[in-house]
Amino acid sequence: MSDRTAVERRLWDEIERHQVGMLGVVGGPEHHTQPMTAFVEPDREQIWFFTRVGADLARQAGDGHPAMFIFQQRELQACIAGELSLQHDVLRIAKYWNAVVAAWYPQGKDDPSLTMMRLNCTDAEVWISQVGPARFAWEIAKANATKHQPHIGGKANLHFH
Repeated sequence: MSDRTAVERRLWDEIERHQVGMLGVVGGPEHHTQPMTAFVEPDREQIWFFTRVGADLARQAGDGHPAMFIFQQRELQACIAGELSLQHDVLRIAKYWNAVVAAWYPQGKDDPSLTMMRLNCTDAEVWISQVGPARFAWEIAKANATKHQPHIGGKANLHFH
């Protein structure tokens, strides 16, 4: 996984395709992450989230606070660090609005409590499995027989900005 550009592209593509991950503020009073739908802007190295002004994460984020977005799919796992802040952006609300978002905000785009959070990504650790199910099973069997760890992929560190 030495090709940083390919890893970064794959990360953004997977988040854009699957969208759901766990978001949490680092060092905040709430010690747990929560599921959020992500809207990525790779060219700006940002991830956007819909929220309510009074929500726990929105109150903790304020004008900017360290946060982590944890994303996991079958062949890619990532922990993305950055600074989370509130930003009421009507253009992005309109851009990312969809039927799923609308289900959570029945008053629509004009809901006075509706706002967005922006994660300005600073770095990420990404793990990518580079084998399919059959190869995975083979690597596990071989690792158990030889007492060596399986070779199923690798880890990359990305630094943004």
